[in-house]
Amino acid sequence: MKKIEAIIRHFKLEEVKDALTAAGISGMTVSEVRGFGRQKGHKEQYRGAEYTVDFLPKVKMEVVVSDGDLQTAVDAILKTARTGQIGDGKIFISELQEAIRIRTGETGSESL
Repeated sequence: MKKIEAIIRHFKLEEVKDALTAAGISGMTVSEVRGFGRQKGHKEQYRGAEYTVDFLPKVKMEVVVSDGDLQTAVDAILKTARTGQIGDGKIFISELQEAIRIRTGETGSESL
């Protein structure tokens, strides 16, 4: 099993969710996060004063998939989250040792 963590733009969340659902991937956790990378924030004005917003709002999606579904899920995220502009986000993939469904006690891929 693999855990996919994708940091994406807010307005792309529904598109990515729909693409994953269409690809047969179900279940995800979504968090509102703030951060920066190469984009390094942007400047805004408030009441005539200019200031820098360092941490930009993003969405963090966490999806757990079986090894066989990994590439399908990654391709769906890449295709729908990309705008071609700086700040589109990142995808992190890590190995997941175990997953347990609390309600039934199922483990491994059966718990997904």
